[in-house]
Amino acid sequence: MSATHSHHHDLHHHHHEKLSTINTAFMVGIILNLIFVIIEFGAGWFSQSMALMSDAGHNLTDVFSLLLAMLAFRMSKVKSNQLMTYGLGKTTILASLVNALILFVVIGGIAWESVHRLLHPRSVDGTTTIIVAGIGIIINAFTAWLFFRNKDHDLNIKGAYLHLMADALVSFGVVVAGIVILATNWYLIDTIMSFVIIGVIFFSTWSLFKDSLVLTIDGVPKDVDTKVVTKKILEVPGVQNLHHLHIWALSTTVNALTAHVVVEENTSLGSIDRIKTNVKHMLHHYGIDHVTLEFESDTDVCKDICSMGNC
Repeated sequence: MSATHSHHHDLHHHHHEKLSTINTAFMVGIILNLIFVIIEFGAGWFSQSMALMSDAGHNLTDVFSLLLAMLAFRMSKVKSNQLMTYGLGKTTILASLVNALILFVVIGGIAWESVHRLLHPRSVDGTTTIIVAGIGIIINAFTAWLFFRNKDHDLNIKGAYLHLMADALVSFGVVVAGIVILATNWYLIDTIMSFVIIGVIFFSTWSLFKDSLVLTIDGVPKDVDTKVVTKKILEVPGVQNLHHLHIWALSTTVNALTAHVVVEENTSLGSIDRIKTNVKHMLHHYGIDHVTLEFESDTDVCKDICSMGNC
């Protein structure tokens, strides 16, 4: 009894420690990025660097993204109740969708100003650009590192990690622009780099938008292959057929599945329990943990109803 109690205590302690670590990562990331946004935008304004101001605008969305991700992460831990029977896990998906929409607005703003700068070029302080963007590389890389351990367990956290790593690469591009300006006085490179930044942001944003939109409307998560799942369920001993299969995401970390499983007419309750256990165990390895199965025989009336599209 004491060994079991100790095991559960260790699991609870590990879970609490993990939540504390992630919360700390969010807080540190938000504070560091907010301070850097203020410094970077001020330096960009002073040095007339559109690349710096563009990157500052992007980093500001990082602050909002981290705030939304942190809020969604905390809300997803709220237990279900009579009103919200699934809990609030869906907020992690909504946060990802909102982040994508905000980024699209930022892309439009940066593109507008970059076109204006392309038509009306200005001189740029290359030294200031290099120093500030160099600081950005350090801050973004460090903040991304804080999420590294948990990035493969939560799409919401993985999104924050990839976003921050992309920012570090963008800041590297700004440093390159600053070096080119110092070496050649070719100020147009600053505006060109702004368009490169737009391309990087749009590429990552489109992927985030597409994935989060699919999950928002209860589409199948991209890391789940419906054909493979169907094949594996049919391979479980005792399963004769399968229909009315639905797979969707309850949050960025929990996937759900419901299905009608056809078994032989005289299958015992004990055999059904074994089939159910085997199916759930198999689905766990495919990232699906919330499973609801309805068992029926070949002669079940539901088969006829489903064939008419009413099931």
